[in-house]
Amino acid sequence: MTATATLPVAHVADHDILPSRPNRGIRYVRETALLIGRGLRMIPRVPERLSDVTIQPIMFTLLFLYVFGSAIHIPGVRYQDYLLPGLIGQSMAFGVIGAGVATATDFSSGVIDRFRSLPVTRMSVISAQVVGQVIEQILGILIVAGVGLALGWRPHMGVGGTVELMLLVLLGLFAFTWLGVLAGMLIRNSDAMQGIGFAVVLPLSFLAGTFVPISGMHAIPRAIGEWDPLSALVAGVRQVAQGIHSHGSWQLDHPVVAMIGWCLLITAVCVPLACGVSEPPPPTRAGPRSFLIGAVDTDRWSYGLPAGGSGASAGVVGLPPS
Repeated sequence: MTATATLPVAHVADHDILPSRPNRGIRYVRETALLIGRGLRMIPRVPERLSDVTIQPIMFTLLFLYVFGSAIHIPGVRYQDYLLPGLIGQSMAFGVIGAGVATATDFSSGVIDRFRSLPVTRMSVISAQVVGQVIEQILGILIVAGVGLALGWRPHMGVGGTVELMLLVLLGLFAFTWLGVLAGMLIRNSDAMQGIGFAVVLPLSFLAGTFVPISGMHAIPRAIGEWDPLSALVAGVRQVAQGIHSHGSWQLDHPVVAMIGWCLLITAVCVPLACGVSEPPPPTRAGPRSFLIGAVDTDRWSYGLPAGGSGASAGVVGLPPS
């Protein structure tokens, strides 16, 4: 007769049971907030990452206002009132470069791979990158506006205009940051991203009427500037902040509507593409699992052993099968 041992059943109290996992929406918000905090905590350690939203806007403001401003005459408006709204629009566009460089750095340094190995939602990683970059860009725009006010910029808008301008700026930052995040995912090299970003955004910002009116340009640059997406940003901010109207193309005649349309289009294209690019590659197998070393299942092909063979020596790494 075989005796059967009966083990006592442990009773688990209700307070010892692990809490249920929160639903996907709560997890997404919580993980996004944690990742945003992680990005913002890096700023004191690497303060030079804010140079593109602090030093660069001040440099552009002083350079064009005091060096080139004396040679530029805009009929019927002071140059400060013409330049500063353009610089705010340019700052929104330059968010592409900052977001792209930060994203490319995370990909090249392996940070994204580490996040993929954690039980976090994929969308929270991308959303945290976007929100963190938008916060940094808001800092840059506040610096531009503060320097402009100190140097004589006087916007002509009431409370409603101020709210409208803030909403337009947030929409522009959101859209162009998504574009930068997608570009950083595709390029995945911070130096290349910075070079390509400046090569594309800087000429478009000059052609957008940021510093001089588009109507005074030659035929070819004027045709490009009239349909430049950045022209809608610059003209939209200038119309809301100063009441200055631009002319030459449909988007210059209706800059606020055109700006909203460009931002919605960029967001609608970049968000699904960025989510698709962030999808981790499917795992690959090096070969059939065929033998054991102790209790660990290993792969013959990863050790350079042939698929066939038997005997004790077939399970020893580096020895040919017997």
